[in-house]
Parts: sequence; structure tokens; C-alpha cells
Amino acid sequence: MSTGELHGRGERVADWLDGRLGIHTLGRKYLRKVFPDHWSFLLGEICLYSFVVLILTGVYLTLFFHPSMNEVTYHGSYVPLNGVRMSEAYASTLDISFDVRGGLLMRQVHHWAALVFVAGMLTHMMRHFFTGSFRKPREVNWVFGWSLLLLALFEGLFGYSLPDDLLSGTGMRFVNGALLSVPVVGTYLSMFLFGGEYPGHDIVARFYSLHILVIPGIMAALVVAHLILVVYHKHTQFAGPGRTERNVVGTPFMPVYLAKAGGFFFLVFGTLALMAAVASINPVYSYGPYRADQVSTGAQPDWYLGFAEGLVRIMPGWEITLWGHTLVLGVLIPIVVFPLLLVLIGVYPFLEARATGDKGEHHLLDRPRNRPVRTGLGAAWISLYLVLLAGGGNDIVATRLHLSINTVTWAIRIAVFVVPATVFVVTRRICLGLQLQDRQRVLHGRETGVIKRLPHGEYVEVHEPLSRARLHTLTAHERPGELVRHEPRGNPR
Repeated sequence: MSTGELHGRGERVADWLDGRLGIHTLGRKYLRKVFPDHWSFLLGEICLYSFVVLILTGVYLTLFFHPSMNEVTYHGSYVPLNGVRMSEAYASTLDISFDVRGGLLMRQVHHWAALVFVAGMLTHMMRHFFTGSFRKPREVNWVFGWSLLLLALFEGLFGYSLPDDLLSGTGMRFVNGALLSVPVVGTYLSMFLFGGEYPGHDIVARFYSLHILVIPGIMAALVVAHLILVVYHKHTQFAGPGRTERNVVGTPFMPVYLAKAGGFFFLVFGTLALMAAVASINPVYSYGPYRADQVSTGAQPDWYLGFAEGLVRIMPGWEITLWGHTLVLGVLIPIVVFPLLLVLIGVYPFLEARATGDKGEHHLLDRPRNRPVRTGLGAAWISLYLVLLAGGGNDIVATRLHLSINTVTWAIRIAVFVVPATVFVVTRRICLGLQLQDRQRVLHGRETGVIKRLPHGEYVEVHEPLSRARLHTLTAHERPGELVRHEPRGNPR
């Protein structure tokens, strides 16, 4: 068969497919889509690739895990626990770790990928927050990303609880206590979740279904919707020469961005595998099986739920009795504040648009210094999170620093109110100072470090004019209200 015949047959096949699937039309439109070049855009890709790794390793682990709380006697390769009564879930976790080829590596890759996934989403959302890319028309996409973060927190909690070891069982005791603190319906919620009196017999099976089917399915749908909206709205970009609200400057998806993305995926996968190979994480075999009469020493949740733990630990043990019902405020208030902090993140784009009256579309990103109030709020939230994270480990902090745990707890209680307010004020002033510095650079140029003596003996530093590109970057934004001088009426400039 000649080359011409092959070429003609290939064209006919392509025409047949395009007539029915529209592949050529879609490819011509989207394969040349432009993606801007900036390191911060890789944060979203880290989230996506970690999610893919989670799916792949999760499928492998599913083949060997038994989500049952039926008691068995362990006889396996881990000698210290031979002859110990435990649940099938814990026994199968030990088998995966010591008897399944590559099982321990897969467990650790899965757990590290979960931590990186949540960390990547938090960092990715912070980048969007501080640069203002959540503004119109991307508010819905922000809500999609926020929903993914919220689901990831519970997905991590469910997966963390599946091995039924002593550490995860301690976490489940915390969840049960939180449910019981809910007025009127708390006892019913606990019974429904655990399938009877705590710890029940169905919790692992129920969490397993949620962990491998329900939540991953919802998250996959949200990821697809998130990416579709990214393509539809086009990428945001930082201000610069040639960049406007109506164009995108960068490299095409095919072949440049696709090649970069493929290489970056293997880099993320390789990094996760390296972390799993050299750094042990969640060694459930060291904790032993869960027993309701025992609590693991130094029990801490994964870092992304540490601030929720901190809320409970620093809360005074208040109780009040109303109409014959006891309200445990020491637990009820934290479980109300915890979702409230998350909800404020989700609705922030709408709150800012309402407060500023901004109804325009935005495709150029802000420099954080040019939005001092927003940047201050973001920094204050991060400081609050870190303070509560320290509160979640107040016993570890007290032990390591040889302090009284009461002293540490009271210090964190005070810091919860003082630190965020201080960080907000300081961050806002720093942003205003950086704006003034930019203004001086625009007016007088860049300092060269060259000192010149004038004829009358005065020494001055020589300034070099900024390039037009740099001038554009420093001036391509609205002038902040804090730096606008208001002239008195009747005395125009």
C-alpha cells in the first residue's frame, strides 16, 4: 500500500470521527489554548497529580483491605502482635504492611499523597486569595475548590480511621464526644453513625464505603467541573507588558504545556515515592489494635485537622444546664467555630464584592501589597490556624519545652485573640510601606549604589530609571484608598 493511500485512508477516518464527535473542532479550539508561565500556577497541578496518585494507590490497597470489625487472632509476619485479638481491618492492615509485596510502600505513598494533596489545596487557595483571582467571574470556581478542600478534610479523617488502630480509635472517641455534645439529637447521631453504643460494629465498613466510593466520586466530579471552568474563564495572569483583561500571554497547551505537565506529574509522583521510601508515616503496627479502655500517648490527628483539635483543647470545660439538659460548651462551641471558620473562607469572594461594590470582571491578578486589607485578613487567618495547631499539640509543646501544660494552654488562649489582630495590623502597615516604596521607585528610579559628589560638596546616590516593563508592572493597578490624599472642599488642586 502506497503512502498516498495510507494518507487518504487516515484523512477519511479523521473526517468520519470529526463528523460524529467534533474532535477536530474541539482540538483546534482547545489544544492551542494559552497557559501563562508562572511558578505559582504549579500549585494547582500538585493538587491534581496528588489526587491521581491517591486514586491509583487507593485502588491497589482496596484489593487487600478487609473493612470489618469482626475479631480475629493475628498470626502473621509481625511477631510482636502474634496471638493478639484484633479486628479484621487492623489485621489486614498488618498483612498489607508486612505480607503484601510493596504493600507498606503503597500505604505510605497513599498517606503522604493525602497530606501533600491537602497542603497543595491550602497553598493553592492562598495563592488565589492573596492575588484576588477569586473575583468575578470565578466565584463559583472558588466555591468548587473550597468544597474540594472541605471534602478532603473528611476524606482524610475517614481514611485515617480505617485501620482501627489505637491512634485512629482515639480520634474516633473524639468524634463521638463531639457528636454527643450536640443538644437534643447528639445521642441519636452517635447511635446512627456507630451502629450502636460506641465503638459499635459498623463504623469501619461505613467509613470504608464513604472513603472509597461516595466522597472520591463527588471529588472527581468537582475536579472535572473545576477544570472545565478554568478553561472556560481562561487563566488569570499577573500584570505586565502586553497583558490585558482580554488576552492571555503564555505557551500553548499542545505541545509545550502538555510536555511540561507530563514531566511535572512524574516529578510529583517520584517525590511522593521518595518520601514514602525514606520517611515512615502512620506506623499502625507500633500503636496496636484499638481498645476502648486505652488511649495512645501523644495522640495527634493529621496536621490539617490539628486546628480543630486545638479548638477543643484550649476551650475551658464549661457546662450549663437548661431545662434539664446539660450543654457541654467546652466541646459544643469548638465544633460550631470549626465549620464557621471554613464557611467564612467559602463565602469570602461574595463578602468582598459586596463590601467593595466591585461588580467588574477581573482577569489580571493583584499584587498582595496593593490590597493591604485583604492581605492582612489572609495573614491573620494563617496566624490563627498556626496558633490553634500549636494548641492541638499543647501536651507535646509542654513536654518538649519543660513547661506546665496549663501555662501553655493559657498562652494559646490569649494568642488566639491577640496574634491575629496584631498580624493584621502589622501586615497591613507592611503592605502600605511597600506601596510607598514602589511609588518612590516609579518617581525616582532604582538605587544603583553609586555615590556622586555634587560641585557644592553634597553626596547623592545615583538612581537609574526603571524599564518600561517594570514601570508597567508597578503601576498597572488601581490606586489604593489609603494612599489617596483628600483635598479640602473649595480648594481644588
